[in-house]
Amino acid sequence: MKITEIKIFHNKAPIILPESWRPAWWEPDVHPQKTTSFAFYEVSTDEGITGIGPCPNPDIPIDDFVKSTLIGQDPFYVERFWSLNMAGRESIMGTPSLGGLEIALWDIIGKKVGQPVYKLLGACRDKVLAYVATAQLHSPKEHCREAVAYRDRGVKAIKLRLHRPNSVDDLNVVKAVRDAVGDDMEILVDANQNNRSVNYNYWSRREALRMARELERLGVFFLEEPLPLWELEHLAEIAASVEMPITGGEHLGHVYQFRDLLFSGAFDIVQPDLVMDNIGITGAKKIAIMADSVGRSIVPHVLTGGVSGLCIATTMQFLATVENGPFLEYPLEPPALTVETQQKMLEEPLLIDKDGYVHVPQKPGIGVEIKEDVVEEYRRA
Repeated sequence: MKITEIKIFHNKAPIILPESWRPAWWEPDVHPQKTTSFAFYEVSTDEGITGIGPCPNPDIPIDDFVKSTLIGQDPFYVERFWSLNMAGRESIMGTPSLGGLEIALWDIIGKKVGQPVYKLLGACRDKVLAYVATAQLHSPKEHCREAVAYRDRGVKAIKLRLHRPNSVDDLNVVKAVRDAVGDDMEILVDANQNNRSVNYNYWSRREALRMARELERLGVFFLEEPLPLWELEHLAEIAASVEMPITGGEHLGHVYQFRDLLFSGAFDIVQPDLVMDNIGITGAKKIAIMADSVGRSIVPHVLTGGVSGLCIATTMQFLATVENGPFLEYPLEPPALTVETQQKMLEEPLLIDKDGYVHVPQKPGIGVEIKEDVVEEYRRA
């Protein structure tokens, strides 16, 4: 079997959101988001088997070198593709993120042998506990209403953002949600201090340490990115000062950057993005092994938006092969970000069950199929 063609499919007509959406890191002069989009790679073979993988930046063309390592090649040589194109190569502005292409190769392999990817890599489970990842800033009352609604439908964990001008207000939100849901839900928080935004200032080392201690008192499960990633020494200091796990790493471009984070003690849980950067399933497995070797865990970042369903499916195939991945990130924030708006192009959406789990898709490859009629509808300008 040989690869014959690579295509990128993406929508031209926008997917209209039921309500506008403004994440916490959005710049104040940018209008709230009213639409979302999707894009995916399609890799074809001479045997008629086609692999798909999410594409986070469809406007960036695939360069000739990458094409030369795929066209005419056997798709089973995933490690060769990963080593030539992704090992040690950071995704930067103007270059494609190749994780989705590597995922498409795994999709082909699974379809060829008739098995979901996780069984090819060595399965250890067939479901993973999900946490609902929210991104907007609301009043304590609204956050409580949202959390209770999730709890009542079986969700066991929710992630809140901390970006208010006064961190006391952040703590008040977390406390209110804890009082509302009691011990029925895990609360996770994301400080996003590695993001650049004029909406909020960076925390100082002292402020980050104080917040970590206060959040631990509120029973928070983990604190994500309390400082920028380059502050390894201070991140390690915070991690050593609290029992609550410190997490991060979604912006890292290649696998071996995670080695420094893990071996420095900066993070208890690492959060690579399999799709947004040059990680893929192959790289995620390598990171998970590194993390396990120092007693750490891995909870991959999952992209929000129209491509989220493909990213969830891919992340599930990976997480089902490791024991040190306690959660699946599940972007969801109705009425704007719903299963319908984020998984519109999937034949069968991936849902959280009544016990808070997402089950691994069992079809061959990454386990999901594209709704061709929906893709064609939105590809028309």
